Amino acid sequence: MALPKYKTSRANTHSRRANWKTAAAATVACPNCGAATLPHMACPSCGSFRGRTYRAALKSN
Repeated sequence: MALPKYKTSRANTHSRRANWKTAAAATVACPNCGAATLPHMACPSCGSFRGRTYRAALKSN
C-alpha cells in the first residue's frame, strides 16, 4: 500500500478542503397552498402531494 513520503502542508490541505461546501436544500412551491416544500415529498403545511391529501398520515405520526 502506498504511503506519502512527505507531510502535506496546511495550505495544500485547506485548498483541497475549500470545495467541501454545503448547499441549501432545493424547495418548490406547493401547487395547493403555495408553501415551500421539498420536491417529491408531501407538503408539511397542507399534506397534499400530486393531487392527493395525506393529512391523516401526517397527523398519525
